Amino acid sequence: QFQLVESGGGWVQPGGSLRLSCTAPKFHLEYYSIGWFRQTPGKEREGVSCTSTCDSSTYYTDSVKGRFTVSRDNAKNTVYLQLNNLKPEDTAVYYCAARFSSRHSPGTCLDVQAMCAVTAWDQEYHYWGQGTQVTVSS
Repeated sequence: QFQLVESGGGWVQPGGSLRLSCTAPKFHLEYYSIGWFRQTPGKEREGVSCTSTCDSSTYYTDSVKGRFTVSRDNAKNTVYLQLNNLKPEDTAVYYCAARFSSRHSPGTCLDVQAMCAVTAWDQEYHYWGQGTQVTVSS
């Protein structure tokens, strides 16, 4: 079910920055762990960054460490992915996904690295967005 809305994508030159937003018009994201994924044509969807509401941990795939940062603004019901020092290989459609998770319900908690696994998109999340395009080129 596409109940998440991503925005903030666009075209940027190498070295530039973008901030992607993920919001949920119908529920509160503060109760959901969030995964950011990206996909380019002909390639598998890749987990970029995943953050857990169970223990507040965050995972970043190696290629984006030090450049991408996840943050939340519960007042705005929004999760952000800040993309800095962008490279042409970051060009992709970026998606967010939400998984209900609570430290009071341990069965709902998942390791953040597992949340970013290739198979997680289909198997571990409850809601998805339709994506926002990020293009990095000169």
